[in-house]
Amino acid sequence: MATTERAQEATAGSGEPEVGQLVRDMTTDKVGVVMGDWAGRYMLRPLGGGLEWDAVKVAPLSAREELSIRLAVANSGNRWGK
Repeated sequence: MATTERAQEATAGSGEPEVGQLVRDMTTDKVGVVMGDWAGRYMLRPLGGGLEWDAVKVAPLSAREELSIRLAVANSGNRWGK
């Protein structure tokens, strides 16, 4: 998906993301799970676990993107014997 399409999705989103939803941080282009929000900022954490970071502008992922990312995380655990 082109960056311009992602920017359009961010502005035309269906409202505020919910806790637990997988979103893309439009500033860093990283994907994370919404852990909460406070003062207009979203706290995101990588899907496989890790340190949280703050994001101001986020966009929901398409079903295809979400499935691809979840599969990649699941496969990485299998490769390393987790």
